[in-house]
Amino acid sequence: MFFGLFGKGFNKFLLKFLRNTNGNIGLLLRYVVLKNLCKSLGDNVSIQPGVFIFNPDKISIGNNVSIHPMCYIEGAGEIEIGNDVSIAHASTLISTNHQWNDLEKPIKYNKETFGKIVINDDVWIGCGVRVLSDVTIGSRSIIAAGAVVNRNVENNSIYGGVPAKKIKEI
Repeated sequence: MFFGLFGKGFNKFLLKFLRNTNGNIGLLLRYVVLKNLCKSLGDNVSIQPGVFIFNPDKISIGNNVSIHPMCYIEGAGEIEIGNDVSIAHASTLISTNHQWNDLEKPIKYNKETFGKIVINDDVWIGCGVRVLSDVTIGSRSIIAAGAVVNRNVENNSIYGGVPAKKIKEI
């Protein structure tokens, strides 16, 4: 595509520049830019205004995915988002973590670790959810608003709370 002619650096600049562009033109331009930056990007993907995406080259997004405003997605440890996924407002996917085992250094200067996040098909992530590294969310699952997901989620289940726990099967 046209934006692919300018290289990854220019596309990363464009993504930042277009982050808060409203309307259909903003949706289209973010999609075109991310198509050039992401590991893979499916059809009918809606990245709403105000979404922060880092390390898109390690992020795969399936078909029919919506990511709503003010989400923060850090792909350094790799993220796979399946088909028919909705990620509601102000949610975070963070595939990194800090170690704290070097007592000679402040925690913020200890090494960073990376862990993959997998969100399978037909998942709804509610508002303000935090999905941490090394987590797989099973197909046809719902994560309740405000939950912190720090372990795997079973298929066909609703999880909620801090930390997220199984509420029921669906």
